[in-house]
Amino acid sequence: MDIDFQPTTGLKDSIEQRRAARAFHPDPIPEVVLAEIFHLGLRSPSGYNLQPWRFIVVQSPESKETLQHCAFDQTQIAQAPVVLICCGDRTAIDQDNIEAVIKLGEDHQAMTKQYADYLRSQIPPFFDNAPSFGSMETWTNRHTMLAVAHLMIVAKSYGVDSCPMEGFVAAQVKEAFDIPDTVDVCCLLCLGYADEPFKHFGGRFSRDKVFYGERYGRPFRL
Repeated sequence: MDIDFQPTTGLKDSIEQRRAARAFHPDPIPEVVLAEIFHLGLRSPSGYNLQPWRFIVVQSPESKETLQHCAFDQTQIAQAPVVLICCGDRTAIDQDNIEAVIKLGEDHQAMTKQYADYLRSQIPPFFDNAPSFGSMETWTNRHTMLAVAHLMIVAKSYGVDSCPMEGFVAAQVKEAFDIPDTVDVCCLLCLGYADEPFKHFGGRFSRDKVFYGERYGRPFRL
């Protein structure tokens, strides 16, 4: 049975209020909330719909302790009720996954024979040439971080705080959590309810500094 479960915070406020939490209450995230965060987070964009992101959901104290040791003993990992090990799977371009994507599109009445043939013929040479990313890890990391951004914003809309983390030893995480060689650890994402007053917002550079008009470095004005 589908549950009509609505966010408590609008999109604009969720984006403006989202901050990296450095400490968490031990309160668990209700399963219905976590399920909705995952459901909507996976609506992230995906090239060719290959969906290379993979997430290990870490909740047990034992697993969190193991992960904390791989992440320079940062305390938010032990405190957060849920920690995601966010990974990119380089086998997403293999033929088995391409066929799974085609089957998924057919199930949703969004796949024609012509487009299925296009995917089969175009995906392998595109990744062989890698014109815009250079390596498969770069490509999977891009897509995984798009999904992570979606997860954080959706989480905030349901009142759940988050903390994306790059401070970990990837080789140790891979060994401790049985992550295959073809899968890369992109980041860790703590989810829960913040137990601290957030630091004052540090600001963002103005549009003039980060948006350019027509060519890099040229001024852009609205």
